[in-house]
Amino acid sequence: MTDRPALHIDSATLCVVTDLGRVAGPARGLAVNGALDQFAARAANALVGNAPTDPLIETTGSGITLRPSDDVLLSVTGAPAEPAVDGRAYPAWAPLSVRAGETVRVGVSDAGLRAYVAVHGSFDVPRLMGSCAPDSMIGFGTRVEAGSALALRRPHPPLVNGRFGATVFDFGLPRDVGRVSSALDVIDGPDAAEFGPGLQRLYDSPYTVTPRINHVGMRVAGPVPRRSVNGEVLSRGVPVGAIEAPTGDELLVLMRGRGITAGYPVLAVVTSRALDHAAQLRPGQTVRFRRTTATAATAAHLERRHLLDRVALRARTAFAALARPHPSRPSRT
Repeated sequence: MTDRPALHIDSATLCVVTDLGRVAGPARGLAVNGALDQFAARAANALVGNAPTDPLIETTGSGITLRPSDDVLLSVTGAPAEPAVDGRAYPAWAPLSVRAGETVRVGVSDAGLRAYVAVHGSFDVPRLMGSCAPDSMIGFGTRVEAGSALALRRPHPPLVNGRFGATVFDFGLPRDVGRVSSALDVIDGPDAAEFGPGLQRLYDSPYTVTPRINHVGMRVAGPVPRRSVNGEVLSRGVPVGAIEAPTGDELLVLMRGRGITAGYPVLAVVTSRALDHAAQLRPGQTVRFRRTTATAATAAHLERRHLLDRVALRARTAFAALARPHPSRPSRT
């Protein structure tokens, strides 16, 4: 009997196993959590033929170094970065064959904050309410640390062009798909009218991302619009992406780990597409909020979703056509 295939972690900082989130959580008082850059997470899984909800690695602010015990097919998306296999760089946002024992280094560039690593077949990790997404409030989740190993569901035969020594696929992702925008589209929030003409400050002013940023929320410093009405704001349900105006000189953008209720006024709500960009912003960066409509936001979301649907279909078709026994292959060099 042989050991199960595994992904061995040589170095890692602020890395976790996550997925698209605990959709059953809010109805039971838990945050949805999950990958902050949902588009990058979906793309990573699509590129290796996984289901959108399969577990994958999220690394924040720094890189990760790993070694598979068996041949695997993986992808790296998110913050602009090139994965390196035994020191040789390969493109991100594309499937990459890695041989057993090879060392993969994934860095995170200053142009972004979070990268995602998906492996064909995904990992066997604990789940809660159908999701492996970490929840710091209840102490649940799978941390990825140096010396640990993630059990792989299955290996994958190499998909490497023998002449060029590279995985050669183009599933139709635009070259600039990973570009991060610091202009975040938002729609007016449920309390927008309470700010009167002062709400325009939100759209006219630049803000600076502070170091107070995590899965729960992101604080940005700058001119904070003030309510033009008196009265207490009752605690009520708030959506992911809500922009709250607490007292002080900072706005709070709620991310996927936010509590499901809050008592600050909500000026605006960041669109789902813009939330992916917000997930990649680093402390010190300047950000601006750009007003849009729910109709335009929905159209932009569906456009990106349809793109990933096409990528996923092409990947599954290509891998199915190439399915074959796992023969011994010569090395890349």
